[in-house]
Amino acid sequence: MKIDTKCVHSGARTDTMTGGINTPIFPSSAHEYLDAEITAYPRYFNTLNQNVLVRKICALEGAEDGVVFSSGMAAISSVFLSFLKAGDHVVLQDEIYGGSHSFVDAFFDRFEIDYSFVGTSAEEIETAINPQTRLIFIETPTNPLLSVVDIKAVADVARRHDCITVIDNTFATPILQNPMALGMDIVVHSGTKYLGGHSDLSAGAAVCNFDLASKVRHTAVNFGGNLNALSCYLLERSLKTLAIRVKQQTENALTLAEFLDGQPGFGKVNYPGLPHHPGHGIAREQMSGFGAMLSFEVADPALSADAFMRKLKLIKPAVSLGGIETTICDPARTSHAKVSTEVRVRQGITDNLLRLSVGIENIDDLLEDVKQASGM
Repeated sequence: MKIDTKCVHSGARTDTMTGGINTPIFPSSAHEYLDAEITAYPRYFNTLNQNVLVRKICALEGAEDGVVFSSGMAAISSVFLSFLKAGDHVVLQDEIYGGSHSFVDAFFDRFEIDYSFVGTSAEEIETAINPQTRLIFIETPTNPLLSVVDIKAVADVARRHDCITVIDNTFATPILQNPMALGMDIVVHSGTKYLGGHSDLSAGAAVCNFDLASKVRHTAVNFGGNLNALSCYLLERSLKTLAIRVKQQTENALTLAEFLDGQPGFGKVNYPGLPHHPGHGIAREQMSGFGAMLSFEVADPALSADAFMRKLKLIKPAVSLGGIETTICDPARTSHAKVSTEVRVRQGITDNLLRLSVGIENIDDLLEDVKQASGM
């Protein structure tokens, strides 16, 4: 099946009692066990609604197995602590989601796990590897600067050094990028974003091969970050439209990026679809589209980033991303608020930087809103 069809049909479990074509919702937290071969329990990540959702995400990412979580950070933290112990070393990009960066800063020292934050090139990652390195973590395109990492090059580095590779594929989604086909071991998502796509769910996922998934599941059972049956059903439902949503969002984002690029009043526009973007060539090779996220700086001395957001009428200043509606935020106060000012300065996240999550609205309406808010 093509990926559009997989979105709709993969993993589905029809209702054998009524003939309903949608997966039934089984909200029980208690199941009979005396004659059961396997006892279902939500915290064991083995209920029907959880399994159906895992199968669908695995079909989209080309994975064998996985675990669905109650948030993206539950997925990321469970993966980290499934494969790292005291004395181990991990290499991470410096340009990653603020929550991931903050987790490492807050807990790895406590757990005596050594770590190195590096740039986005495979060469910088390889230079940071030492004999204790067990895991490499990347994110591409990055949040919020939209830098692009050469996935295959990083996977090749990891194989040479016998390291597990983990990638946050939230921004690209499996519609535009399939990291496992390029050699990555584990793919994580904040399902709260594009997979859910309607700004009404909190979820996460980690998919990989059977062996790695069993290790992640063992850790996850002890941490208890499971997803309930109703949320599993809603996320499965949302995934059915993932392909058409992402394609429209990506088309809109490219038009907006091209419009903003070079406009007086706006500074650098970060979007991999722009030919002058440093990662444009790599993105063309490893992505089937450039995504629906972009960021830019407000450079008009008479208009602050905050003032610009307050003048918008259609685009909503809001935390999170990936919904069908277009939203905007300043990462310094939202996605990267928990990282230090020093880290934000090092990464290039200024107070005038705005991150735009482009929705499915008519592009003319979005352009008009940007124009009127900036005084064009």
